[in-house]
Amino acid sequence: MKADGSNGTRVTQDDVARHAGVTRSIVSYVLNDTGRSVAPETRARILQAIDELGYRPNKFAQGLMRGKSDSIATRQIGIVLNSADVLLRPYYAEIIAGIHAAAHENGHHIRFIRFFNDLKNPIIFNELIHREEICGLILVSLDQSISTDEDRRVILNMRERIPNIVCVEWQSEGLSSVTFDRQEAARAATAHLLDLGYRDIVYIGESDNRITGFRQAYRDRGLREAETALVVAANDMRSGFEAASGVFGGTKKPRAVFAGSDEVAIGILRYLNKNGIPIPDEVAIISIDNIEMAEFTNPPLTTINVQKAAMGRRAVEMIIRKSGGQNSDAVNLTLPTSMLFRESC
Repeated sequence: MKADGSNGTRVTQDDVARHAGVTRSIVSYVLNDTGRSVAPETRARILQAIDELGYRPNKFAQGLMRGKSDSIATRQIGIVLNSADVLLRPYYAEIIAGIHAAAHENGHHIRFIRFFNDLKNPIIFNELIHREEICGLILVSLDQSISTDEDRRVILNMRERIPNIVCVEWQSEGLSSVTFDRQEAARAATAHLLDLGYRDIVYIGESDNRITGFRQAYRDRGLREAETALVVAANDMRSGFEAASGVFGGTKKPRAVFAGSDEVAIGILRYLNKNGIPIPDEVAIISIDNIEMAEFTNPPLTTINVQKAAMGRRAVEMIIRKSGGQNSDAVNLTLPTSMLFRESC
């Protein structure tokens, strides 16, 4: 029995209560989060029943009876983010701004913005991830969230509920996506430093295929440093600063840094400026992203421009055109990048 009405029967709170072996009032306490104390094992049984039956609150059934739900849903888009941290990052803010702008310009609305872990709660999942609620889903950078079987099951359940899904800034097998080529951007950034004559380059940044691109640039030139060049993990300004303190705190300092993102580069710049290490005279820096503040750092960052807002816009266009299909109908769009030459190298 499913709440999508596939067998003509809608799941009720009574059905959930019977399935969980509890009273209807206990189910209501859990659904409405009234603050009433419910034993953890009882709550777990109720949530499992909600998940297995696909229960949705009565307000959605009422909407269907009025004949309004489907027509409203055709212009509603859901956004799922990796975590709350994404909202603090300027890179992702530009992506989300592009999504909002494109939706507004095309007469669509953002029905919700939720974090991936929220959707592990079957009450929230059944309320939001449904064709009576949204016409499509945009999943932003969820590669940072998918690690367990439970995570993968949530994605599978999304795919079963919503046929029109687009991944932004990551790829998932069988789903449509809008991305940029991280490996190629990293190769181009490192190649620029090599072309300037630097050999002693350290990579400080995210542990993904940017590292592959970093090493590829050395291999393309037949340089033996391809496998020995230093790689240090960092993913934001603070960890960039901390990584720089480790790299430059000793007696032997690299002559150049490829930062995996502008945010990491800003942390590195902070450390170098604080310690009186001139840029680029003693240390050259290049990065990826071109967030707005990259132009206003000291010195301004040379960086690889990523079409952040455009990724969000193209995802919305794919949702509206219903081209964000799955499996053999999946469309994977890679937007080009370009280098912006400033004063850091």
